[in-house]
Amino acid sequence: MNVMLFGATGMVGLGALRECLLDSRVSQVLTVGRQRTGQVDPKLTELVPKNLFDLADVADQLAGFDACFFCLGVSAAGMSETDYRRLTYDLTLSIAGTLVTRNPAMTFIYVSGEGTDSSERGRMMWARVKGATENALTRLPFKAVYRFRPGYIHPENGITSRNRLYRVAHAVVGSIYPVLKALVPNFLTTTTAVGRAMIRTAIEGGPGRILTNRDINAIATDPGPTP
Repeated sequence: MNVMLFGATGMVGLGALRECLLDSRVSQVLTVGRQRTGQVDPKLTELVPKNLFDLADVADQLAGFDACFFCLGVSAAGMSETDYRRLTYDLTLSIAGTLVTRNPAMTFIYVSGEGTDSSERGRMMWARVKGATENALTRLPFKAVYRFRPGYIHPENGITSRNRLYRVAHAVVGSIYPVLKALVPNFLTTTTAVGRAMIRTAIEGGPGRILTNRDINAIATDPGPTP
């Protein structure tokens, strides 16, 4: 399987990238983003376009992929709805529109979050915008579109968030993570589980088109063969 990965320098994207590089079922990984990850691997190619809103100059390099793991996102904190929508809905749909014309058999996996509002009419701004983005993606003629809606994601294998508040939260939760995992397993997942679940869903399909922590953890339990 050839995988394209957006947002590979973020916490979720780094987890997905790590699992792709480790998994023998993934033959090639292309990361697309504003900066390189700094990693070196025979499977890995990194692409840094001049403008993510316009991929015309690199469109020829975006064909021949079986799956796209879209982990690119920004925090809505302090942003207007107009600005957040531009960096969430507009950017995602611009990229997806380019990909679907070149990879009609692609499975597109979009990471949104628990609480995303499919009705697009709720009180939470970020949830409305994420819901609108999910809904628009499902109308594109990909082979399949899966919407990952994780709740709390715990970083593993040295991965950290670039958001300071998230790093503090992870440090606090980390000290009691085993207890929380035992008490409320469906509230928690990990960067490892998300990455493994993406790979398995792209290959085998998922139990539904919207996947929560419970689904992600269940799918990731059997990640399949690795080297």
